[in-house]
This record gives sequence, structure tokens and C-alpha cells, in this order.
Amino acid sequence: MEHSVDKQMLIGLFSEFLDPDAILSDEEDLRPYECDGLSCYRRLPWLVVLPDTIEQVQGIVRLCHRHAVPVVARGAGTGLSGGALPLDNGVLLSLAKFNRILDLDPLNRTARVQPGVRNLAISQAAEPCGLYYAPDPSSQIACTIGGNVAENAGGVHCLKYGLTVHNILQLTLMTIEGEIVSVGGSGLDGPGYDLLALMTGSEGMLAVIVEITVKLLPTPEHAQVLLAAFDSVEAAGGAVAAVIAGGFLPAGLEMMDNLAIRAAEDFVHAGYPVAAAAILLCELDGPRRQVRDDVEQVRELLVAHGAGSVRCNKDEPERQRMWAGRKAAFPAVGRIAPDYYCMDGTIPRRRLAEVLKRISEMSAEYSLPVANVFHAGDGNLHPLILYDANRPGELERVEAFGGEILELCVAVGGTITGEHGVGAEKTDQMCVQFNSAELTQFHAVKGAFDRRGLLNPGKAVPTLHRCAEFGAMHVHRGRLPHSELERF
Repeated sequence: MEHSVDKQMLIGLFSEFLDPDAILSDEEDLRPYECDGLSCYRRLPWLVVLPDTIEQVQGIVRLCHRHAVPVVARGAGTGLSGGALPLDNGVLLSLAKFNRILDLDPLNRTARVQPGVRNLAISQAAEPCGLYYAPDPSSQIACTIGGNVAENAGGVHCLKYGLTVHNILQLTLMTIEGEIVSVGGSGLDGPGYDLLALMTGSEGMLAVIVEITVKLLPTPEHAQVLLAAFDSVEAAGGAVAAVIAGGFLPAGLEMMDNLAIRAAEDFVHAGYPVAAAAILLCELDGPRRQVRDDVEQVRELLVAHGAGSVRCNKDEPERQRMWAGRKAAFPAVGRIAPDYYCMDGTIPRRRLAEVLKRISEMSAEYSLPVANVFHAGDGNLHPLILYDANRPGELERVEAFGGEILELCVAVGGTITGEHGVGAEKTDQMCVQFNSAELTQFHAVKGAFDRRGLLNPGKAVPTLHRCAEFGAMHVHRGRLPHSELERF
């Protein structure tokens, strides 16, 4: 879409209500915004604006709407799917200055926050009241709650406590026309359609989030982590299914394979057994007596399903170290390869062992190492494909490998994402996940909120034409039967 304003004219219009240092147009100032956490996709923004009031956001989106200028909202830029990838003909709207906790209500166990508040900062503010915010992405020290809502982020404790969508009550939104809308409510259920759920995970395509009310939970009385070592990834996968089938609901149930174990141990010194093919971290929390009993039962269950050793943290610092290794796994892997590509797919727990085996086979076929780190309890996989972007053609090979992993997830009854969103990365795999009627409905929802397609265009939901081209390419390469192409 061609807009009706040049850059200097738009800067002049923004300057009527924004300070000069809140408008970035020089290349050296734009460069830090050229990508999010998926750094292999880069594009220099056309213009970046950094408002610090809702009125300024309103002025920005109204001008962009009037002149048909696309808008990409950005939080901390920690996303891993290219959802905040800027446009070379649009405005990047940074919400970094919206970093205030507006209200903390310990009686109702809620906090009202701006979108630029860091995830971890909410729990830190609530800690004196004996409360915390449950979703804890590994990037929680840096990622913002607005971005968490946009991607429906999870974390290592989402198995028991849910994703972002399960832990928020209300959103205040800015439409592309500049209207302010509230969705959700202060009770267990808001009136009307469940627009709160629709907006959570909408990746900035429907509205700009300007305020969030989150739920706070009481800090558990006691928590302990079991660290179980296995001689094979398949055995660890079987143990995951056994824990859930045994009637236990761990606060967290995470798996790491040997490559990830060694990288994390070298980086954090968490005390991981570096000779193990895989480890499980199983945290149980609640009343002290219940945790004690559950720990013993789960220990016996893990040993019965192949764990060569199982140990429990002796104190709180050791528990924190165990989790520190898992949460630092991504940067730790980054120390052992020039680049890595983090995938995000979800599968039924019962298919864990066979999917991990197939990923290992594909790793050999593509001659690309893979470190597996994932939320095993809910089947959310995070294979990290190691590569060197300086080698010609290697990124393209990585993308093909990653695409096959996502398509494998769909084939076994899963999905192409669990918590990272679709963004610019997985748009083609949306063509595998959904048929033409479903995609048409997605476009209708987009059109209801953003008729001109100005909010984060080109992301997440592919056109039917793109899916037809993608299907034809797969038939040509022998990766999809012709019957699959007919879906598009």
C-alpha cells in the first residue's frame, strides 16, 4: 500500500506533539531497531517513534491512519519470530517508555501496568505482598508484558499456571483509528464476546496495547525441583508422559538434551550431569507436606521409567541454580556456535519420543547440529539449530530444516507455535496448519479491526495466493502430496 506522505512531512507532523529525541530517522539511530530476537531477519525501519503518553500514541496512529502509513508496535524486541520486524515504508512504534506499574492491589490480587513494564518487575513489585506473576519466559528479566500479551508468552511454569492469556484480566487498546477500547473486566468473566482472548496472541495486528491488568498469585509455601538424568532422550520423553499420567501436575517439567546440558553447565555451573543424554527438571510446589509426599512419589516414578539418577535441591539457592541453567540455555547455546535458529512448535506429549527421534534424523540429513530445550510437560518444543550465517546457503538450509520440524509438529497432531508467535518466521507453515476457509476467516477478523491492513502488515496470516505458491513449491520438491495442495 502506497501512503500519501513523505518522511520529512510526517516528521514535521509528529514534531507538533513529540520531542525531537522521540523521533528517530538517522540510520545510526534506526539500526538498533532493525530486528527482534530473530536476528537473521533484518530490515532498517523507515521511521521510529518513542511516545511516552497515551495521547501521543493516539496522535501517532491517527496520523498514520489518515495517511495510510503502516505501523509496527514494538516492546523490548526479545521476540523470536520476527513479529517486531520493521517495515521500510512504515512507522515503528516503540512502547519502551510505557514502563510504569500504575496500581498494585494485593486484596484483589491484581496489578495494572503499562505495556513496557518488564515481566520480572511485576513479581518483584508484588513480592512484599507475598504475591507474584506466574508466566515466566526465559527472557523475563528483559521482555515486556505488552510483548508477552502480543505473543501469548508462556515460560517454564506455564504447565501448571497457564500462558499469558490465563493470567490477565483486562486490556486497554488503541485502534488504528485512535479509539481507546477496553476488553475483559475485573471479574472472572467480562461481558460480551471474549475479545480479551482474541487480542492475546494477536501479534500487534488488531490494536496497540496501552495498558494491562494482570492476575497475581500467592507465592507457594514450598517448592522443590527434582533433577533426573537419562541415558536416552526417548526415555526422558517417556518419563514425561508417565509423570502426567500418574496424576501429578508439576509447576514446571522441562527437558534438555546433552548438547544443551553441556552448554548450560559451562555457562551457569548449575550442577547438571554433563554425561547424561537428557535431563528432566520437575518442580513441585504447594503446601510443604504435600510437596514432600509428591517428591517421593515422582522420584519413584522417574526411576521406574529409566532415570539413572534423581536428586532434589537441598535449599532455595540450589533450586534457583537449577532453573538458572534452564533459563540461560538459549544464550548458553549461543556460545558454542556462531548462530542458532530457535524453533517453537507444540506436539501431544505422547508423541515426544518419536518426534525427538525424527528431529535427530533430520539433523543428520541436513548436517546441522540441534540442541533441544523445551517445556516437556505441555509438549512445547524449542529445537535450537546451530549454524554459521557466514557460510553461503547455510541459512536457507536452516530455514528448510526448521520448516520441516514445524510441519512434523502439525503431522503428529500439534501446532506450529506454542509461545513465540508466528510473526514473519512461520507464515508459510500457517498454510500447512490451516485450510483456505480458516485463513479466510482470520483475514475477516483482521479486517474487522484494521480494514486497511495498516497494523503489522505481512505477518502471521498468509494470503491464499501465498499458500498456493507455497503448496506448489512443496509438490515440486516432493515434500507435500498433491492432495495437500488442493487445500489451498
